[in-house]
Amino acid sequence: MDTIIKDLPEIFDDFADARKQGFMAVKKIKDQDIPVVGAYCTYFPQEIANALGAASIGLCSTSEEPIADAEKDLPKNLCPLIKSSYGFGKTDKCPYFHFSDVVIGETTCDGKKKMYEMMQDFKDIHVMELPNSQSDDAKELWKKEVYKTIDYLEKKFDAELTYDSLKDAIETHNEIRRARQELGEVMENDPTPVDGLELHKVFNGTTYKFDKKAIPGELDALRDKIMEEYDPSTREKKPRILITGCPSGGAPEKVIKALEENGAVVVSYENCTGEKQSQYFVDDSGETLDELIDALSERYLNIGCSVMTPNPNRYELLGYLIDKYHVDGVVEIVLTACHTYNIESSSIQKYCNEEKNIPYLAVETDYSQADVGQLNTRLTAFVEML
Repeated sequence: MDTIIKDLPEIFDDFADARKQGFMAVKKIKDQDIPVVGAYCTYFPQEIANALGAASIGLCSTSEEPIADAEKDLPKNLCPLIKSSYGFGKTDKCPYFHFSDVVIGETTCDGKKKMYEMMQDFKDIHVMELPNSQSDDAKELWKKEVYKTIDYLEKKFDAELTYDSLKDAIETHNEIRRARQELGEVMENDPTPVDGLELHKVFNGTTYKFDKKAIPGELDALRDKIMEEYDPSTREKKPRILITGCPSGGAPEKVIKALEENGAVVVSYENCTGEKQSQYFVDDSGETLDELIDALSERYLNIGCSVMTPNPNRYELLGYLIDKYHVDGVVEIVLTACHTYNIESSSIQKYCNEEKNIPYLAVETDYSQADVGQLNTRLTAFVEML
């Protein structure tokens, strides 16, 4: 039988539908008595769960659907990501949350800390105490939290973390990071071979795939197909945008759509959806289990999120991506009531304007579609200025 080769639009749609397709996959996993660990944040080292024989998955947190139910318990002027996360859990409308044996939380902000406290009424929650700096003392604190999490999951699943299992998981996730980076590099071309929204669907979709070992091959094949079909004469050169700030999956995709429907192309994502989760590798050269755990904890604490103070790693990555992708302008997505990103936006603007000499625009939004018209107006004016 001949192999059916999908065309690019169909491949992009498959990744976009990964979250829905995963709903059936997670039930099959549970039917095989494989434990499931759910998490919301990039700071959780999924390698730990995978090395203990558990499946790991990102939980639903980017839809407006459950927010009304969440607001019965939570303030209306709270970050939509928190309200969506809590609402999906409370209403049991997220199959990933439903089938998770435990949810790993992290103290990235005050709102999430209290949300995890409330979630304990209906789900097993283990919270990792994330330091708010990347100092030597903070590294020691975070390392202890990583060890606590290992101990908790070992007891929870009656399993033992070994050198070989952790090394294998680290190598697998490093391969995913490599493949994500190399796929993103197709956007170095000008004109770009695909639109930024199409790649965004892929990056976001990989977070909902359970077969981690299969992901690198899928991304490599997609990259090869994109470049095989790339014909610069059929593509238009457009102002090149980098997205930074809060997560851009789900509802915040309206910002990407507004940019690309009004004449720009998004060439890079510095935020959690993109390079922030794939830029840095875990050193897998350690010869003991403790050395691997140390390398794992160091890699994750180095993530340049606005919850860190100071936060030099974010500026370093931002500058690197601006240069690498020949960016013409930076757009920051700030979710309503996300205070750390909102406060840091002024220094990010200064960095873009003065250090990199490119325009910057911050847009504050939530998960509703009520501001789509306003977003289109502001982003169209920004693109025309470029």
